[in-house]
Amino acid sequence: MSSSQCFENPPTLSSTCGEGTVQEFGGLQTYITGSPDSKLAIILISDVFGYEAPNLKKLADKIAGAGFLVVVPDFFYGDPIIDFNDPNFDVNSWLKVHNVDKGNEDTKAVIAALRSKGVSAIGAAGFCWGGMVLVKLASSTELHAAVILHPGPITEDQINDVKVPIAILGAEIDHLSPPEQLKQFGEKLSAKSEFDSCVKIFPGVAHGWTVRYNFDDESAVKSAEEAHLDMLNWFTKYVT
Repeated sequence: MSSSQCFENPPTLSSTCGEGTVQEFGGLQTYITGSPDSKLAIILISDVFGYEAPNLKKLADKIAGAGFLVVVPDFFYGDPIIDFNDPNFDVNSWLKVHNVDKGNEDTKAVIAALRSKGVSAIGAAGFCWGGMVLVKLASSTELHAAVILHPGPITEDQINDVKVPIAILGAEIDHLSPPEQLKQFGEKLSAKSEFDSCVKIFPGVAHGWTVRYNFDDESAVKSAEEAHLDMLNWFTKYVT
C-alpha cells in the first residue's frame, strides 16, 4: 500500500468546490450531494487524499445527477495525506491509524445512517485505499453493488468472499493491483453464478487514473470518464 503510485499526481484539496454540502453523517464529516429524498444511495470511499479532492467531488455530483443520493465521508478525520514527500511524514504510521478495518467499521456506520433515513438500496465505490475497504464490505449483503477502482492490495480470499454484484476497474500500469492479478480475480468471480461481476483493464493508464487525472490531458480525461460511465451504469443496473 505504500507504493509510490498511491501518491503520484496528488490533488489540491478544496473544502468549497462542488454542488453539495458538508454535513455530519454517520459520525463523520461528509460531502453530500443529490436529492436528500432519494431512496437510492451511493457511498464513495476515497483514496488516501480524502474526501475534499475536487475530482472526487465532481464525480459525486455526476452520480447524483442520475438520481442517487451520494455521500463522500471523511474517513481520515481531517487527516488525509497532504504531502507524501514531507520528511516528517511516516506513511506506515499513518496507515496504522487509518487502517482498513477502521474504514470498514466507519462505512458500516454510514450505511446504518442511510438506512435510518429511509434509503432502500445502497451501492459503494472504492478508490485505492477505499477499494481495500470495499472488498471487505462486499462480503456481506449490506450493499446492493460495489465498484472497486484501481484498488490497493486485495487478496484472492477476499475475492472468494464477495457476495454482491461487483465491478473491478483496473489500470494497465499498476504495481499495487497488476492487471494479471485482476484478471485472475475476474475468473474467480465469473465462476459465481449467484451474482454478476466484471473486471475491466484500461489500457495506457496508471493507478489512480479515475480521480487523479489532469484536466489538460485529453486522453486522461477520456479514460477517466469512460470508467465513471462504467461505474454509473453498474449502479444504475443494480442499485434499484
